[in-house]
Amino acid sequence: MNYLYLYLNIGSFLIPFLFSFHPKLQFYKKWRSLFTGIAVMMVFFISWDVIFTRNGIWGFNDAYITGYKLLNLPIEEWLFFICIPYACIFTHYSLQYFFPKGSNTGFSFAFSEKTTRIFYVLLQSVLIVSLWYFYDRWYTLINFCYTILILGLVFNYQKEVLSTFLPTFLVILLPFFLVNGVLTGSWIEDPVVWYDNTENIGLRIGTIPVEDSVYALGMLLTVLGWMEWKKVKI
Repeated sequence: MNYLYLYLNIGSFLIPFLFSFHPKLQFYKKWRSLFTGIAVMMVFFISWDVIFTRNGIWGFNDAYITGYKLLNLPIEEWLFFICIPYACIFTHYSLQYFFPKGSNTGFSFAFSEKTTRIFYVLLQSVLIVSLWYFYDRWYTLINFCYTILILGLVFNYQKEVLSTFLPTFLVILLPFFLVNGVLTGSWIEDPVVWYDNTENIGLRIGTIPVEDSVYALGMLLTVLGWMEWKKVKI
């Protein structure tokens, strides 16, 4: 069992990686901007991961990891920030390819400007109200503040990115919850990743802290926002 976290990373990454070379998708052509975006995201997420782990806000079960660590984080945790964004961003672009905006099928993974604005206002309102009541919980505070900031930046400067990302994110949440469910203790004896519940809201979706879905939103939007910004810059 001490390879479970590693297996989850590899399993999440393998199929998207293989299909990256599909002649129609050619996702490998986005690798440069993708991995640069992942590196930018990791500057923020690894930094607070190291601090949170050191202060016991969350931690890792030695029974499910290989034991190799860097900056006191399991090597599997570092791989998480590569494998999971890779799989999720691949899913986003695949859905955009097969269901593009203005598709003849009449269905696309893109919201109208009005719907995007409604979702944006609702998301920001929920995050801000949650912070009003739970500002003293470190996971909630840092996570929600970061996501409020990245949502605001993308909405104001890359609204088209948000209009396509929000509907694909709803699909991405399904496999994300499956992987994260295992990591937080679903279907196994003990969680791979444990949390100090005094530092989060305490509301869970199964075994998953509700903050994790916001964490995923901020993490993926950072990578995608970078990729699309670089595309425009080029």
